[in-house]
Amino acid sequence: MSNNQDERPVDMPAGGEEDFEQLLAEQEAASAAEGHVLHGRVLEITPEGAIVDVGGKQEGFVPVGQILAPDGSVAVHVGDEIEVMVDRRQHIEGYLALSHERASRIKAWDTLEKAYRENLPILGRVLSRVKGGLSVDVGVVAFMPSTQVDIRHTHALDALVGQDIAVKVIKLNRRRINVVVSRKAAAEEEIGSRKAALLEHLQEGDLVSGTVKNLTEYGAFIDLGGIDGLLHVSDMSYGRVNHPSELLQVGQEITVKVLKFDREKERISLGLKQIAPDPWETVTERYLVGMRVVGRVVSVTDYGAFVEIEDGVEGLIHISEMTWSRRMKHPSKVVKPGDQVECIVLDVKPADRRISLGIKQLEPDPWTTVDKRYAVGSVVEGRVRKLADFGAFIEIEEGIDGLVHISDLSWTKRIQHPSELLKKGQIVQAVILNIDAANRRLSLGVKQLQPDAWETFFNEHMVGDLVKGVPTRAASFGMFVELLPGVEGLCHNSEIPPELKGKNPPLPIGQEQTFKIIKLNEADRRIGLALAGEGALEEKQRIEDYQRKAAEATHKFVEETGQSAAQETPEAAGTTAGPETQEEPK
Repeated sequence: MSNNQDERPVDMPAGGEEDFEQLLAEQEAASAAEGHVLHGRVLEITPEGAIVDVGGKQEGFVPVGQILAPDGSVAVHVGDEIEVMVDRRQHIEGYLALSHERASRIKAWDTLEKAYRENLPILGRVLSRVKGGLSVDVGVVAFMPSTQVDIRHTHALDALVGQDIAVKVIKLNRRRINVVVSRKAAAEEEIGSRKAALLEHLQEGDLVSGTVKNLTEYGAFIDLGGIDGLLHVSDMSYGRVNHPSELLQVGQEITVKVLKFDREKERISLGLKQIAPDPWETVTERYLVGMRVVGRVVSVTDYGAFVEIEDGVEGLIHISEMTWSRRMKHPSKVVKPGDQVECIVLDVKPADRRISLGIKQLEPDPWTTVDKRYAVGSVVEGRVRKLADFGAFIEIEEGIDGLVHISDLSWTKRIQHPSELLKKGQIVQAVILNIDAANRRLSLGVKQLQPDAWETFFNEHMVGDLVKGVPTRAASFGMFVELLPGVEGLCHNSEIPPELKGKNPPLPIGQEQTFKIIKLNEADRRIGLALAGEGALEEKQRIEDYQRKAAEATHKFVEETGQSAAQETPEAAGTTAGPETQEEPK
């Protein structure tokens, strides 16, 4: 019998033939697995790395540096499945050396090739900003040019660092390890797909959500997901909107209503106010004529002020309804934007979306009591408010204007325009000639403050009187003569001596002459004159002197004798007893 019944290699452990065979099998399996991606399950996490079960008797080990997240924490947990490859370049006592990094890189390249080949989007993390663009981790480090960052060119590249973004592979060279990706291409594809879905199902009247993309003076563009719609400023609110920025901000999420949709031209008109009920539809239920309301002045124009009395409902206070006075120059003298004002509702027209308001109606109308506070013939004082061709308006109190007609400005002067005597803003006195409260009219006169020169002349003169006058102008039928300021008489050609008629003019203009009154017509204010000459005036003067001296003598006699003129004796008077005894002078 041979003593070599149990022949085995020298280095084979005793009783370990089966273990040796298994070890050889595992080594052969490991050799076969090298270069292939394996799926393993994490059994334990140690400070040095992760122990991974990849099948078989021997466990593998992945260094901790390959399983860390960007923030430095361990990215895997016990029980997680991870992809690894056998790494013969490394030797770890008691474990099979594994590389998670190589496996991830190989899988990443496979994924990138498929994405490039089939034009599929993938997820990447922006690592940093580099020259000309961004560095992006897509399993391998890829480059994204700045022109491919967004649909619109942007310079805010730093804001994307650290973010996970969807990209498309637009260039790939595995041999040279060169990958170029585009966020722009991925965004365009997404927008295109959303746009197609939106256009297919969108209908007028739909409520849709969108993002405020851009603001202009006339409205806002809303991104509905692949297509933009216009929200006009007039459709933002039932109230007044001066600029869309008063209600919206870029990036704001809002819900709007589709008002019009042109599928062929891909134009969408949107409305925001149409989501809420129109307050004008029920405005007559809330505002009645004569009601007092309080509102906020939103704008002031030359013709009035707009007042917001509730959201979406504005009323107009016309300039004529702000004060009873007519001297209002501009509404800004009474109100300004932002003021809170109390008003009276004057009229409501919901069909025209108009409400008329008034402020002056809060105070009593001064015309209702004007006839109780003033009387015809009384003298009043006021300020000249306005001058017109036909007269001047004088405000005698707040809201009460009277008219001085041009014919009532002067008794004597021929007034062509009121500005010849009055100035705007001047304080003047006038006489009330007529009061018509029903028609809000007050007639005033300025000339009535002075006596009528014509009336005075007619009262002081009679036919036959001699007067002095100054010829002012010649006419074909005679000469006009000024007797007093504003009082003229006519010396007809028939009353001018023949020797003067050949002259032109017959009487020298501006040279004082003596005339005799031959006609007086007070109703027509006409005075007829005849040229009397200097002798007539001297004779008149002698008569007047004689009469004056006689009157003085009579007065002196009365004072000295105490007798009246009726008691005077013929002797005292220096006369005979009677006319029958008086001798005619020889």
